[in-house]
Parts: sequence; structure tokens; C-alpha cells
Amino acid sequence: MQRRQFLQYSLATLAAGAAAGLITLAQAHGLSGGGERPSTGAAAFRAMRRYAELPFGRIAYVDRGHGKAALFLHGAPLNSYQWRGAIDRLAAHRRCIAPDFMGLGYSEPLSGQSLAAADQAAMLAALLDRLSIHDVDIVASDSGGAVAQLFLVRYPERVRTLLLTNCDVEIDSPPPKVKPAIEMARNGTLAEATAKWLTDRALARSTFGAAVFHDPSRFADETIDYYVTPLVSTALRRQQYHAFHVALEPNPLAGIEATLKRSQVPVRIVWGASDDIFVMADAEYLDRTFPQSRGIRQVADGKLFFQEEYPEIIAEETHRLWNIR
Repeated sequence: MQRRQFLQYSLATLAAGAAAGLITLAQAHGLSGGGERPSTGAAAFRAMRRYAELPFGRIAYVDRGHGKAALFLHGAPLNSYQWRGAIDRLAAHRRCIAPDFMGLGYSEPLSGQSLAAADQAAMLAALLDRLSIHDVDIVASDSGGAVAQLFLVRYPERVRTLLLTNCDVEIDSPPPKVKPAIEMARNGTLAEATAKWLTDRALARSTFGAAVFHDPSRFADETIDYYVTPLVSTALRRQQYHAFHVALEPNPLAGIEATLKRSQVPVRIVWGASDDIFVMADAEYLDRTFPQSRGIRQVADGKLFFQEEYPEIIAEETHRLWNIR
């Protein structure tokens, strides 16, 4: 694959996908001092993984903490490991449920199962039913944000609050930079391109990592392995990885704006302002659309997956949204 094409893919494969307190990550978290609290590693997170046998297939998830439930919805091509740092900080206050979407991560959807966002939302409802959970606080990123909005539209009584980070919105889904990845999926080449990261971690950091993290040098080998391995482990998993991306078109959010405008769910928007996939205009659209929006917090240096790199921001904002003292 030519470098230019791979760079396009690295930017594109991430989807699914009134400022308050504009900050820089370095200022907020003392990056130069290296004093951040470490997050759970891959081996420990793997040990937490559970499976639920659902009509959709065998769904992987993490269930940690106690109290009211919070549902963490990841982006693409990631899995629930994206939220490990936030869960470390929030498990004392919520029962944190972090599933892997069908077609991504360690979930094993049935062969032929639709992987469209609406079916992902239905899968989440079935998972919550299996866990005897009625309502949740949702925290979502990237394509997970699209599923979160569809879940809210379909099951409004099951959502207490919603925290949205850089993600699809009705007027920008899928965003232009995701469309080359969708075409690669249609052509059957996306999994092959992704698999290269397992043998060339430097390439993963210099392309994908640089596109989505403020400091791609912190995109650790074990993190790359944890994300990529399940996507390319078998012919079926590669096929489902492609199917996930193909299902991003047509726009899964078409027609939901009127329903969102009637929602009374409190919504907080936390947006990486350096992301050029989901731009600030998308955050502003969400702020205008939700009647109970609690406004936007811009993270000046944040790119698409700042939630993983600096989970303290997510913990701080959820504390405020959930009224945790």
C-alpha cells in the first residue's frame, strides 16, 4: 500500500466517529512532568472481560464497580479498552459497563448478523436486560456516539444522562475522512491494512496514532495488539470488520434531529478541538439540538481519542454531569 493511501486510511478508519473551559492537555495534566495516574494494562483488562450469550451472538464486555450503571461506548477501530482509564476513575461511583461492538473488539456476532448502528443499539438493550439494568448514564465516542444517539431515540426512558465526545452527528455521518475506509472495506482491503500495525508498530504510531492522539508515542505496543488482534484473527472476523464499516452508509442518523430536539435528557459535550475528522461545528450542532445541553468543553489539543489518552477529563466531566461531590 502506498504511504499516501495508508495515511488516508489512518485518518479515515476512525468511525464508525459556547466553549466552557478551553484548556491545553499539557497545562491540564502536567504531561512534561509525567505525573499522570497509570491506567489498567491490557493483561488486567483482558482478565476482566466477560461474555453474554445474546440473540446477536457472544458479546464481550467489562463490568466493574457498583451503584447506578454507566454505559461506555467506544469508537472504531477500537474496543472497550478505550475506556480503561475512565473506568479506573469512575468505578467507585458507578457500575461501569463497557461492551465491544459487534464487528469490533472481542465480541463474536453471529455470521450474517447486521452490524448497522441501529442493530448495535438493539444489542445494547439486550445486554442491559441480561444484566438486569434498566437505565444508564451513557459516555460515548466516535461511532459509539452515533449508537448512543440512536439508543436515546429508541429507548429514551433508559438514558439518565449523556456525555458525548467527538462523534457522528446527523449532519455529518459518516464524515468525509471516514469514506476512504468505507471504500477499502467494500473492496476487502481494510483488514489487511490494519493488520500491518501488528508487525510495524512504528507505522501504527506515525500514521493512526498521530491522527488521533496528542502524543502518539504513548500508543503502546500492548494497546495496538489489544485493538488489532481480534479484528484480523480469522476470515470471519475480517469479514465482519469490513461489514461494520460498510454499514456506516447510508447515514444511520438520518431523520433523528426532531426527536433529539424533544429530549429532556441532560447532555454534556466534551470535544477535542484539534480533531479534523469530527470538527467543532459538529459539537456546536449537538449543543443547539439538545434542549438540556450543559454546553461544550473544548479540549484545545485533543484529537479524536483524547478520552483514552487523558481519562481525567472524562472523570471530571462525568462527576459534574452526575452531580458527584
